[in-house]
Amino acid sequence: MTVELDVTAFVAALRRSQRKSYIAQVWALATVVNRHDEFKMCLAASGEPAVWPVVHPAFTVFNPERETFACVWAPYDSDFGAFHDVAAPLLTEHSRATDFFPQDARPANTFDVSSLPWASFTGFNLNIGDGWDHLAPIFTLGRYTERDGRFLLPLAVQVHHAAADGFHSTRLVNELQALVAGPTWLAESPNA
Repeated sequence: MTVELDVTAFVAALRRSQRKSYIAQVWALATVVNRHDEFKMCLAASGEPAVWPVVHPAFTVFNPERETFACVWAPYDSDFGAFHDVAAPLLTEHSRATDFFPQDARPANTFDVSSLPWASFTGFNLNIGDGWDHLAPIFTLGRYTERDGRFLLPLAVQVHHAAADGFHSTRLVNELQALVAGPTWLAESPNA
């Protein structure tokens, strides 16, 4: 499903902050994903469904010279400031990466986030070859648009129907909307 999130308060809070927008978006997604077992599902070696205690976001980094992407991951931390301090340097460190996975081994308990900051969209489809066993959600973020004084962020949510359905996806979107509508978590700590 593809939705537009009202991120007006989120954008205003980011403008008062030194924090990176993309990292804040990734953290907000990871926070909501980690609230719900259906988004932390996987298949065990036996083929039985299982649930990770925590999942970590893997997110794309653009290499402007090569016009290619790399995928990095950061351990999820419920404290946004702590997460930002670990994740933000990854964008700089791997912005010239030539390997798709430039870090050492990516853990199995990750889910994917990518960003298309060059375009807003109203629909997005991603196909995964032989993806029948890929139960982790996949998120694609677009470019903010301003409409009637509000900032809107396109978000495409792809979930495996064996793990979640429309009810679960809608709850995730609604909780994400609430999180970005009250972005007090973006405030810089007094020690920053």
